[in-house]
Amino acid sequence: MPPRHLQAPVPPPEEIVVATKRVACDGGGVLGHPLVYLDMGGADFVECGYCDRRFVLSADSHAESEYLDPAARPPEAH
Repeated sequence: MPPRHLQAPVPPPEEIVVATKRVACDGGGVLGHPLVYLDMGGADFVECGYCDRRFVLSADSHAESEYLDPAARPPEAH
């Protein structure tokens, strides 16, 4: 790999908006990294130690134990 010039800008890490404080990251793609689970704790973001992806908690987040039915219908639809 050719050397990088000192003035060349370094692209920012990828930022992914998530709905829960616990996330999993595998680096994506075929050349990813081992699957790791990350917890934000008291913060609203966490960064992966392998690939520097930044997971940011969305404004409409929900509790980890909350069940979200992807096919939920309103009561009148039953």
